[in-house]
Amino acid sequence: MSPKVVAVAGATGAVGTEMLRVLECRRFPVKRLVALASARSVGKSVRFAGEEVPVAELRQDSFRGVELALFSAGAARSREFAPAAVASGAVVVDNSSAFRMDPEVPLVVPEVNPEAVRTHKGIIANPNCTTIIMNVPVWPIHKAARVRRIIVSSYQATSGAGAKAMVELRRQLVELLSRPEYSEAALLEGMGLRNDAPHVAKGLAREVFPHQIAFNLFPHIGGFYPEGDLEEERKLVKETHKIFGDSSIRIFGTTVRVPVFRAHSESVYLETERPVQPEEARRILSGAPGVELMDDPSKNLYPMPIHATGRAEVLVGRIRSDPSTPNVLAMFVAGDQLLKGAALNAVQIAELL
Repeated sequence: MSPKVVAVAGATGAVGTEMLRVLECRRFPVKRLVALASARSVGKSVRFAGEEVPVAELRQDSFRGVELALFSAGAARSREFAPAAVASGAVVVDNSSAFRMDPEVPLVVPEVNPEAVRTHKGIIANPNCTTIIMNVPVWPIHKAARVRRIIVSSYQATSGAGAKAMVELRRQLVELLSRPEYSEAALLEGMGLRNDAPHVAKGLAREVFPHQIAFNLFPHIGGFYPEGDLEEERKLVKETHKIFGDSSIRIFGTTVRVPVFRAHSESVYLETERPVQPEEARRILSGAPGVELMDDPSKNLYPMPIHATGRAEVLVGRIRSDPSTPNVLAMFVAGDQLLKGAALNAVQIAELL
């Protein structure tokens, strides 16, 4: 592959920072890096390949000479600036939701549908992080036994809502742990369990999340639809149908925000066309690209966010059948949503190009 002039739009954000790291770690042939962000970031610099690269403002004319543009600047900016990048001759890999459901734009998980990149017309969409983390281990099972139904509950880290969300979790934890009711003596006396229900810590700063996230979780990610489901839950359904090329799969999701800094986890329940025993599933998954089997109950070995953080692979474990229902396989997965769920998947798409 010949060296490319590469632009990263949103270079100072959580995912943009990871994109820079992944490009460098995977030795992507970057001839010149163009770091782009909002006007607020002008004057800053990002470190890449041992050098400080100044950050320029993301503008319509930012893409002269750029051959590859990785976007992680939000859907509104992608809609505004991605067409300008394409018009300048760049191929765009976009991490936002802006183009995912556009029938003219391929939606790609390299372990699932790499051939889709050939159909691009200048823009390739990166799926939602929760979709990617689910799809990587589900696809090999689907190929072997055709998945007919998926029920998934996600446990999503604060970093999925951006760097400010991680800071909000940290600040709340620090503040709560400094309060008398959270002292070691108070907790040992059970005071923390005797407060009036519902227990809500008063006075905590909340800027990102609708509720306290420290020592809490809530089933609310994205906006609600009138039917009661969430934006994040619909993404799981629609994006999986498009990536798998099979809209007949019945999918039902519940997405939950949890007080974890990084890496999402998901409980995945699959109904397949034929029975798949756990032993067969382990054989299938142990050789599947992008998957690492972590499934040894005798050693308390199973996927956890602390294991998945910083890892390229999606971890899979707790593989079991449901004795009450035929043709059902359950598994628990964990993946770093900033890496495989975003930056790494985007760079893998660029490598396919």
